[in-house]
Amino acid sequence: MRRICFLDIKEGELLRYTVDMKGKHCVITEQQAFPLPDANEMPADAVSKEGETIYVSLPVGSLNFRVLDLPFSDTDRIREVLPFELDSLILGGSEGVICDAVVVGKTDNGYRVLATYMEKSRMRKLLERLKDLGAEPVLVTSLELRHVLSEFSLAKLVSPISLADDERKTLAIEEMRNPTVNLRRDREKTKRSLKVTATLLALLLLVLGIDVAFRIVTSRQEVASLRNEIRKTYLELFPGEKNIINEIHQLKSHIKELKNKEELLVGVKPLDVFVALAQIERDGARFYEVNIERGKLSFRGEAGSLSSVQQIRERLNKYFDDVSISASETSVQGTTAFTITARERKA
Repeated sequence: MRRICFLDIKEGELLRYTVDMKGKHCVITEQQAFPLPDANEMPADAVSKEGETIYVSLPVGSLNFRVLDLPFSDTDRIREVLPFELDSLILGGSEGVICDAVVVGKTDNGYRVLATYMEKSRMRKLLERLKDLGAEPVLVTSLELRHVLSEFSLAKLVSPISLADDERKTLAIEEMRNPTVNLRRDREKTKRSLKVTATLLALLLLVLGIDVAFRIVTSRQEVASLRNEIRKTYLELFPGEKNIINEIHQLKSHIKELKNKEELLVGVKPLDVFVALAQIERDGARFYEVNIERGKLSFRGEAGSLSSVQQIRERLNKYFDDVSISASETSVQGTTAFTITARERKA
């Protein structure tokens, strides 16, 4: 049995529910209300017991929303493309927000999706206040949003919402069983580490390729030029590192350090992904961004035509599962920018 502390934040008041949860069965054993005159403060006794799992609900007025039309309804795929969709809709792009999404209806060509997001700076302040109390939430959601989604309309999102305490408790239990959204999906550190790992592995492949080239190419000038490129790339990746003796050895040491962070890299095999990409024929197309996250893959690139993109997708089917073109757009230069999503193939 798990003990859950559910903090329901609303305008001017904080409600704390103490919940015993066994499987999907939830029982609220205690309820307490705290005045909340300042949204930037948190009552010192809001979290009272060590070892409790912390859930937090925010008022719908503290969140931001965008309505998107997408051709699919799979939640994992929506979360993969969501940052790209929001980039052109949010001032400053999606890097400054934490987002999640929920399907709210169907359209003639697909599905209507409600993107929910919050500025990272505001979320950071909330997490810092809770950390001062010794709490770190695993779920940040909104009971009021769940209420709105029961009969969704855009007008309800901007209208004041007043819910009776009993209704809020019912919504809290439903949210613990099946969360509507979770803005605690803070993967910034994970994504940054995975991107660094991908860059390191790409550089390692370059080094290994050069090692093979040494046996074929006899020109000392070309070998020296390649070595200079390795050192230049290494220095760009690690500008603060001064004592560089052996790039290959030191690069392997950095990769080993990242692999030790199991909570960030568990289940991901970036080297296999890059080896597969190196083996497929691209016919002039290029990949300029590869995202790898817990077996989910996203490739962004540019090709000469849509048919070339489709050929690349078919070739990727040899190495990955669920390969699909999630986005494509023709540029003014006549090339086709594309995003292809896939899943890592299990051995």
